[in-house]
Order: sequence, then structure tokens, then C-alpha cells
Amino acid sequence: MTAPLRVGAVIITMGNRPDDLKALLDSVARQEGDPVEVVVVGQGVTVTGLVPAGVRTLDLPENLGIPGGRNAGIEAFGPGGREVDVLLFLDDDGLLPRTDTAELCRQAFTEDPELGIVSFRIADPDTGATARRHVPRLRAADPMRSSRVTTFLGGANAVRTKVFEQVGGLPGAFFYAHEETDLAWRALDAGWQIDYRADMVLFHPTTAPSRHASYHHNVARNRVWLARRNLPAVLVPVYLGVWTLLTLVRRPSAAALKAWCGGFREGWRADCGPRRPMKWKTVWRLTRLGRPPVI
Repeated sequence: MTAPLRVGAVIITMGNRPDDLKALLDSVARQEGDPVEVVVVGQGVTVTGLVPAGVRTLDLPENLGIPGGRNAGIEAFGPGGREVDVLLFLDDDGLLPRTDTAELCRQAFTEDPELGIVSFRIADPDTGATARRHVPRLRAADPMRSSRVTTFLGGANAVRTKVFEQVGGLPGAFFYAHEETDLAWRALDAGWQIDYRADMVLFHPTTAPSRHASYHHNVARNRVWLARRNLPAVLVPVYLGVWTLLTLVRRPSAAALKAWCGGFREGWRADCGPRRPMKWKTVWRLTRLGRPPVI
């Protein structure tokens, strides 16, 4: 009889939502099956005292951003997270309303050896509604429809740790924005599958991503880095041209557009990290899944 997959969880926090963090940890502790081992990563804060006994903590001397903090949490489970088979990544102001989410993850990854990443459905805790931007596909009208997808949601997902061992972790220099798509493209290029599962739910308050001061700058900079790192050369200007047009059509404010332009320039001038263009086979695969890598 095959042993059940070992599941861990990484939660990053800045220490400013202790009540939400406690509620999330309680919901993880209530998961059915073998206990989920949790690591809480303090982004430039000490988390001791914020978490119950038995939960591992890792205090970083500074805020490394979302991908940097999550990478530190992965390594807390050994190189590439190899001490467990699957890692959940959960926002510290989220909550798992169901007690079978970890078991559903075990089942999904056990039944499909090619499955590398699962993206959860994010729902507002008061209304139960799922925003279109939280459905990681272009056809997002029906959030209750599960499907194969080409990216995933950063604070509500599960990743098979073999993915990290094979393609590496999240791009730490991104700090915030598009780090999930960077990992998703590398995973897909390595042959892994990504699923959006409507039955795996994380409650999370509905918020606007633009609440972050660096949102417009990072979105533009990281979009350029994403293309430079991962796309065949001929697709880089196409991808960035489409996204520039979409940005202008949305008519951002003067301040937002200024920040966006600054980020776009930095994306070309600054080091984007190693370039590993995806295979044309992967480009076709993304296209068949409904999201060619030009949009």
C-alpha cells in the first residue's frame, strides 16, 4: 500500500494580521488526514508568539518580497522542499473553509503523476463570490468550472515539490507580481500540468491588487522580465506590445502610467536573471490550453 503524500504549508507574514493568521493556522490544523506541517515565515519581523506551539517559524532579517519569502519557506523543508511531497502556499489573511482540502490535494497529485501545480478557487468570505481575476484563465465567466490552466494564484495553491527540484523556485528578484506565471511557464516547459480546482477553496477578502504602492511599477517591470526570461525571442516584442496596448486601453491615471513606464524601462535595463526560452512545443501547448504566450 502506497503511503499518503506528505503535505506541508508555507505562510508568509509581515506580522500585521495576527488574528487572521491564527484563524488560518486553525483551519490548516483542522484538515483531515495526516497533519499538515506548517512553516510561518516572518518578513522582517519576529513571528514567535504569533503562532501556536508546534508550528515552525522562520524569521527573515528583512522583507524579501512574496517570492523571496516563499522560497525561504520552501527551503525550510529541505532543499527544494524535499522533506514533503506537496507544499500549500496560503495568504496569511486567508482561511480554508473546508476540512478536506489537504486530502483533495493528496488525491489529485496521487492520481495524476504529471500534475505539478493546483490553483485553488479564491472566494470572498462574506459573499462567496469569486472575482474574474482570481480565475487563472481567459474564459473566467464560470469560476465553478475546474480546468487545466497555464498559471496559478500565488496565495492559494499547492505545488508538488518535485517541480521545485526540477525547475527551481520562484524568481526572488520579482519581489511582487507575475512570479507565479514565471514558475508556471517553467513547469509547463518541463512537462508538468497545472489545474484550477473550484472545489479547493480559500476564503480571502476581496481586495484590489493596486493597493500595493509598487503595483504599477512592478507589474510593468516584471512583465518585461517574464518575457525576457521565458519567451522565444520573436515573441518577446509581440507579448509586450499586446500588454502595452491593453494597459493604455484601460486608461490608467497619470500617476499610475508614470509608475508603469518607469517599471517598463527598468525591465529592459536591469538584469532579469537567467534566460531559458521555452520550447515551441510549449508555446503550442499554451495555445491549445487557451492562453498563447502573447497575452
